[in-house]
Formats: sequence, C-alpha cells, structure tokens
Amino acid sequence: MESYRFQPGETPVLISLPHVGTDLPREIAVGMTDWAQRVPDTDWHLDRLYNFAPALGAGFLAATQSRYVIDLNRDPSRSGLSGGRGFTELCPTSTADDLPVYLDGCQPDAVEVRRRIMTYWHPYHRQLQAELAALKDRFGIAILLDAHSAKAAGDAPAPGRSDFNMVTADDTSASPHLSRRLSNVLACSDDFTSLFDPRAAGGYIARHYGRPEDNIHVVQLEISQGTYMDETPPFRYRGDLASSVRPVLERFVSALVEWSWEHAQGRRQRVAYY
Repeated sequence: MESYRFQPGETPVLISLPHVGTDLPREIAVGMTDWAQRVPDTDWHLDRLYNFAPALGAGFLAATQSRYVIDLNRDPSRSGLSGGRGFTELCPTSTADDLPVYLDGCQPDAVEVRRRIMTYWHPYHRQLQAELAALKDRFGIAILLDAHSAKAAGDAPAPGRSDFNMVTADDTSASPHLSRRLSNVLACSDDFTSLFDPRAAGGYIARHYGRPEDNIHVVQLEISQGTYMDETPPFRYRGDLASSVRPVLERFVSALVEWSWEHAQGRRQRVAYY
C-alpha cells in the first residue's frame, strides 16, 4: 500500500500535505476505537482546497495513510512512541480532544512503531527529500509549503490562533523576505484573520528541511477548518465557504511561485516571451 501520492510540478515550489491521508490498514484499524476509525484529526479536504496549485506549476506530495497510523510531521529519532504525549506522539495514542485512539491493550509497542517508521514514514520523507534536492538542482532554489488545517476551538479562535496561521520554525526555515511577502498576502484579506509568528517552532518538516542559507525554504501554513468545511462528522467540504478561502490561497501560492522565480539561478530561470 502506497504511503503517499506524488505529482511533480514545473516550478521550484512543492506542496506537502502530511496529514491529509485517511487510510487505515486493517491490521491497525481492528485495534482502534470506533471514534478513532473515523480519523477526526485529519487535515480534511486540503488536496481539494489546493487543487488549483498544479495550474500554477506547483508539485504535490500528499500522504495516503492517516496520521493515526504514523505522524509524518514528527521526529522519528526519539525512543519509544516518540515525539511527546498522546496526540503529539509519532504514533498517536490519543486524539486532539484527548480521547483514546486504541482499545485497551492494543497500543503500538516499540517494535510496531519501528515497523511503521520503515513502512510509512521513510518512504514519504525519501520522496520529499529527493524532490527538494531535484528542485534545487534544476532551479537553484526549492520552496516547500507544508500545508495543514486544524479545528477551531469553539465558536472563536483560541488565543494566538486565527484563520490562517503561518510559521517559519523560529524564523529559521525560510528567508525573512519571503516570509514578509507571504504574511502581507494574508494580511490583505478583509474576510479572514491571519497570524505570522516567526518565533513558533513549527513541525518536524519545517524544522528539518528548511535551510534558507542553502536556498531551501519551508513555510508552514495552517488553515482553520471552519473556513471551508463542517468541523463535525461527516466532515463535509463546504464549497460555499471554500469559494472565499481559495482566492486567498491562490494569491499565497502565486506569491511563492513568483518569489521562487525571482531567486532562481542561472539558465534555469524562467524566461518570459512577450
């Protein structure tokens, strides 16, 4: 079973969707609670929300497996279940709402975690690393948008949260010039709130792959799910809501593409004929 779907692009920009997957291998699902089998903490519909991006030349790397199988945005090098407690573990044992993922006695042990790392985590990251290296070789620059979504807390965003939340791994994963341009794009929207916090650490992908000094830039963007979908089962995509969000995302991805061309190197730069 493939752990990801990959579609190459024609620009230096790649979009990563590590939490969009919903697949649960049968041997894992049988030990999970009924609620967990509904994979409520999925970054629902992001592949659909961003489906304009290939027309702009951006590539796509999207997980197929649920983050309950393994969280592709966590560090696999730590011992045991790794990465923290409950929802922040490499193989989560509780949901974001602190409900159990597994039936009693069915939690993955260290051997099972290592198996999932080999089966699901490494293939995704090998493809991610290879594509960033290929973009850097082809264009002299690579830009990764690590795309996420999250359920809003109640009827209003939690303190320090907004409709669009952008981070750059403690201001180390992307050029400050790129970050400012992107934050300005978000701030220009009258219909949505946005927050750029360069001090926020971000997830493993932003922290591990972002090397602006080597012309590899990673920006993590999280969207509030209430802006484009129903946050309760069956987690329905809302085209009426998404029609307002998508133009903001299109401007955001367009800004990524334009900035990447401005900083591409040598003969690999885009040439405009007009």
